[in-house]
Amino acid sequence: MAVRPDSRTNDNQREIVGWLMYDWANSAFQTTVVTVLIGPYLTDLAQRDVGRNGIVTNLGPFGTITATSLFPYCISTSVFLQVLLLPLLGAIADYSHAKKRLMIAFCYGGVAATCLLFFITGHRYIAGGMLLMVANLAFGVTIVLYNAFLNDITTGDRRNKISSQGYALGYLGGGLLLAANLVLLSVSNRLGMSKELAVRISLLSAGLWWGGFALIAFARLKTRAARRARPSSRSYLAIGLTGLGAVWKQLRRLPHTRRYLVAYMAFNDAIQTVISIASVFLAQELFVSRGLATNQSFLMGLVLMVQFVAFFGALIFERIAVLVNTKNAILLSLVLWTGIVIYAYGFLQTIAQAWVMGAVLATVLGGSQALSRSLFSQMIPAGHEATFFGLYEITERGTSWIGPLIFGLVVGATGSYRQAILSLIVLFLAGIVVLLFTNTERAIHDASNLLPTDAASAARV
Repeated sequence: MAVRPDSRTNDNQREIVGWLMYDWANSAFQTTVVTVLIGPYLTDLAQRDVGRNGIVTNLGPFGTITATSLFPYCISTSVFLQVLLLPLLGAIADYSHAKKRLMIAFCYGGVAATCLLFFITGHRYIAGGMLLMVANLAFGVTIVLYNAFLNDITTGDRRNKISSQGYALGYLGGGLLLAANLVLLSVSNRLGMSKELAVRISLLSAGLWWGGFALIAFARLKTRAARRARPSSRSYLAIGLTGLGAVWKQLRRLPHTRRYLVAYMAFNDAIQTVISIASVFLAQELFVSRGLATNQSFLMGLVLMVQFVAFFGALIFERIAVLVNTKNAILLSLVLWTGIVIYAYGFLQTIAQAWVMGAVLATVLGGSQALSRSLFSQMIPAGHEATFFGLYEITERGTSWIGPLIFGLVVGATGSYRQAILSLIVLFLAGIVVLLFTNTERAIHDASNLLPTDAASAARV
């Protein structure tokens, strides 16, 4: 199959800066809201109303939602809805010129829901959970559409660089706002402000940050005509509903792209599990198991450090990819991830060691995420960007239960967090092995795209 340069991509720096700014904008929601504040806040409101593990609502044959399970239920429900909606919206975006408009609509729907969290107090925690589901669903949809713009704004030879800069700015922006909000929480008493009000102001700030800086992105991103013509006899909704089937049809002729998604599913699930359980693991192994009170300041400081070091990690691994190619750079990051898991299992004993381990984790986190996205972007046939990135997100979110399940089963069977974190090595090794046997250059050619080196030569002509 012939390969062709992307004639619609002109590497316009103004548009690239706009695209980068959206990562800076939306990361505030992920860090301040989802990662740090909203879970403890909603749980506390519910527990004050119904007790530590009281029933919030009865779901009949599906069981009950308790005060302690309210936040996980909200997150899992929003992720499930993303899995259902992403193929539909991706196909609609690919068949129309509405990609930017859809992104704007979901962005500001998410922003509005986030800002409204400011008004969640007292007995309104169920409303707060619903707002969180709307915001997280909207956040996930905009990520798919945002990723799909990567193929529009730059050629294959610059994808690693631009993708890495996007992740780097996201870590930096999210970290800066989180740091400001943690300072507000720490001095709230001296300002005559309750902790609850400080949390609500912080949640509001994340929504305003997201929506405010997104204006820069939307002012600079261009609206493009659809690359694929919509059959006149079919509505966008009908096309969207069959979008996922069309993707699988495409994947049947793209075996190496399919294999890459399997590798990504395995190693990314392991990465996300390590990130999600890191605080609990450190609290249990460095404090609780020794009869000590958990040092919350240390855990919060570690979260901040990871944000800022990941900024440099994304940029460092982009340079490594230049030297050894993208696939090998990802493999290197996965070897380091494996080393982190082994170190946490067998050697971690002190807070000082945890700081060092966290710095290494942050470095490979930025690199592995940015390069995985840019490499996949080169394997997508023209005109299918949003649909394929919808599948990419489904691969990440729809299987994100496997790592936590393995971790939970091992903890339950052994009572050891160290044994549990070591068990995740299975997913890292599976990802490494599958990626080793994935011919990424063939995947790029099969999608009728140019290799980065060829794209660079074409750009110079």
